[in-house]
Amino acid sequence: MDITNVQYNKAVPNIGSKEGDKALREKTDQFEAIIVKMMLDESMKDEKNLFSTDDPGDKIFKSMYREELSNASAGGFGFSQMLFEHLSQKGEKTEK
Repeated sequence: MDITNVQYNKAVPNIGSKEGDKALREKTDQFEAIIVKMMLDESMKDEKNLFSTDDPGDKIFKSMYREELSNASAGGFGFSQMLFEHLSQKGEKTEK
């Protein structure tokens, strides 16, 4: 495969620019949401259902609920901020 002819659909954002910082913040928030979702899934895997017995939609509903909860709380735990700062510093060093 010849990689000299590879074309990208989107421009790679420059870290340090307003657009690059916004894109980087979105990605670090998404990463934090994934981590929070994994923690919620692990902590609630043995949760007993109080109201019904093994409803087929119950697992799907709980999974969707945990996903929305993790997306809503992304950016509030500090993982995103630490990762954003680390990657921003790396970007500044490589630009010089």
